[in-house]
Amino acid sequence: MSSKNEPRLSKAERTSQAREQAKVIRDAQLKKEKRNGWLIRGGVLAAAVAIIVIIALIVINTQKANEPIADSGAVPSSMNAYGGITLGKDGVPIKPTTTETTVDINNVPELPTAPAEKAFDLDKIGIKASAAGEPIQTVVYFDFLCPFCNQFETQYGPELKALANEEKITVEYRSLGFLDRLSGGTNYSSRAGAAAACVADTSPDKYQAYLDKLFVEQPAENSKGINNATLAKYATEVGAADITSCIDNKTFRPYQANTTLLASAHGIASTPSVFMDGEQWLSPEPFDDFKTRILAAKK
Repeated sequence: MSSKNEPRLSKAERTSQAREQAKVIRDAQLKKEKRNGWLIRGGVLAAAVAIIVIIALIVINTQKANEPIADSGAVPSSMNAYGGITLGKDGVPIKPTTTETTVDINNVPELPTAPAEKAFDLDKIGIKASAAGEPIQTVVYFDFLCPFCNQFETQYGPELKALANEEKITVEYRSLGFLDRLSGGTNYSSRAGAAAACVADTSPDKYQAYLDKLFVEQPAENSKGINNATLAKYATEVGAADITSCIDNKTFRPYQANTTLLASAHGIASTPSVFMDGEQWLSPEPFDDFKTRILAAKK
């Protein structure tokens, strides 16, 4: 039917119809705005909840990292009571020279009252000259957060490994927690050292690979460091057994604390601190000169 045959609306009817259409449009707009408002508020609420969860996780993890550590604890298999793991030819761990199965920080001697010029009473922490015809004992004290330790290992690690493969030396690594104060309250140095002890306990042949991995991934000083889950992940990535429970239970944190205190008690105050054949490497002598001198004296 043509619109021409439709009855013409009066002015009042057209006005009423326009008002009805306007009301429909206005109601629809109000519903849309209300719906969008809830979505926006819901989004803000979700974001706020997410932020709260993140903050809570940070607080919880920080609290866990700073929970009191037991005074005594187990010594990892393949490591000695002084805090070291000794690697020989092809990086194969050598049987520890100590028989203690536990350590206790209450048995550590009193710390020096003033900085020592060099380490002392080294025989009491298993550092001494090797017997004639035996590989030279090389002990490296380091901190997983220490950039200079990373540089030392990068520069001299391959050469020390080569000398160990030639059975001219053994390389013993002792991890310290000196730089815990520079890890934003997470005690990264000690956590990383304890994680490495977990690897030494379950997969000692992977210790060197794990040490190398942690230096490759070394966090910056004054950062939070690497979290425990990632420390465990790195262990499996280098072929070691799962150390998640070992880390979470802080199995070797007492051992790590004992190693750090014991080193301090014998005048070791910086990292890296390196000893060869019972002698400490001291500046300004370059390490290459020190190493060459020690090797030559043993011939």
